[in-house]
Amino acid sequence: MTPAPSSSRIDDPRHDVVVIGGGPAGLTAAYELQRLTPPGGGRFVPRVLEASGMVGGIARTETSEGYRFDIGGHRFFTKVPEVEAMWHEVMGDDFITVPRLSRIYYRGKFYSYPLRLFNALENIGPYEAMRIMLSYFKWQVRPHRVEDTFEEWVINRFGGRLYMHFFRSYTEKVWGIPPHQIRADWAAQRIKNLSLSKAVWNAISGANDTASLIEEFQYPRLGPGQMWERTRDIVRAQGGTVEMHRAVTRVIREGTRVTGVETTATDADGGTEIQPVGAGGVINSMALRDLIHAFDPPPPAEVVAAADRLKYRDFLIVTLVLNRADPFPDNWIYVHAPQVKVGRIQNFRAWSADMLPDPDTASIGMEYFCQEGDGLWSMTDAELRELAGQELQQLGLASAEEVIGAAIIRQPKAYPVYDTEYGEALATVQDWLKGLENFQTVGRNGLHRYNNQDHSMLSAIFAARNLAGERHDVWNVNVERSYHEEFEVKDRERIGAT
Repeated sequence: MTPAPSSSRIDDPRHDVVVIGGGPAGLTAAYELQRLTPPGGGRFVPRVLEASGMVGGIARTETSEGYRFDIGGHRFFTKVPEVEAMWHEVMGDDFITVPRLSRIYYRGKFYSYPLRLFNALENIGPYEAMRIMLSYFKWQVRPHRVEDTFEEWVINRFGGRLYMHFFRSYTEKVWGIPPHQIRADWAAQRIKNLSLSKAVWNAISGANDTASLIEEFQYPRLGPGQMWERTRDIVRAQGGTVEMHRAVTRVIREGTRVTGVETTATDADGGTEIQPVGAGGVINSMALRDLIHAFDPPPPAEVVAAADRLKYRDFLIVTLVLNRADPFPDNWIYVHAPQVKVGRIQNFRAWSADMLPDPDTASIGMEYFCQEGDGLWSMTDAELRELAGQELQQLGLASAEEVIGAAIIRQPKAYPVYDTEYGEALATVQDWLKGLENFQTVGRNGLHRYNNQDHSMLSAIFAARNLAGERHDVWNVNVERSYHEEFEVKDRERIGAT
């Protein structure tokens, strides 16, 4: 369903806004701008500049031989009314409801996720279950007094034994660094409102108020890219532009005001083009490290140095086509086994049957977390296909001989890293960017925050409204913490902890 055309007259003054990036944040900003009235009247006209040939960023949908696949698995679930409304406005009847089924593979067994109490007890055994509970009570009585790291945050809520089983190895596989080198901010943001006691209660009662454990979600019938392809079309139909293969390589400023952006074509055309920035301003969603290096003249040296300390985790997916229908029913499986390199496995028919052209085949996404240029990243496509097939077989999910096709996508800068340096570095970059008068930055990489899609979109909605004269702090979207800067243990101390 496409919204009604704008009521602005053709002679209304234009307020052009340059939007850097055509992912969820950039396209949401453009969509929201076209609903707003600039200060003094007129209309906003967004110009979206996307470096690649596809919209959607890491929420795009790739295709190969008629098979459609998601880059990492994107559930559509939110408690943000503005985001929910936009999803339905854009997708209409093509927004389907999908039951969630996900499991954890650990020590040769599958654990239901969210927790199913009897399944977990049967798999782990009564002796180890008792050790987990004793460890949990120990850390409830004598928790880490300060939660600086992911490790400390998780142990305080789940105990050391459960942390060892279900958090430590998988977290290191995802991020490539030990959990004690990851800041607690990431845990508070991604698994907030969850503890062992709450997980057990949810398993017994069936209650659930934790977003990460929802039992069903919505999803575009043809994958998340369908959402952003339609949003692109709406933005264009409303008078905006979405230009592909236009990488922003220079952001030109005069003092605290951005006056233009230089783009470089990333297709066969080559060449550069300078686009002036008028009264509307700029909304950015490219990675902060790249953004800071694009400014001309550059920011102060300490800001550039801080940006260089921001790190990213890269990602690749090997989508295997099997010559039989689905080998497992899950939407996805988390693989905690250190014996294999794969971190998560998707079954794309479980997301939407329309993602596959042939009902007698399966499309399985093998996800690998890596760094650009490392051994995994540098493997040839043929080597990655062989690796993924062998690991699928090693996990007992399918035979490598059943693989009849494969597609490989490498995704740089998939996840901003919350290491020990990021907080101070980000604060330095943030303070400088806040001093720009006509500039907003949004989205996962534009804020260097591991946001879900809905919070990236909300940051973009707020940025658009800021250009219309409202005052929102986009940096505070999804940073509500379930703990104070120093973990409070006074109440526990009163009941006898020493």
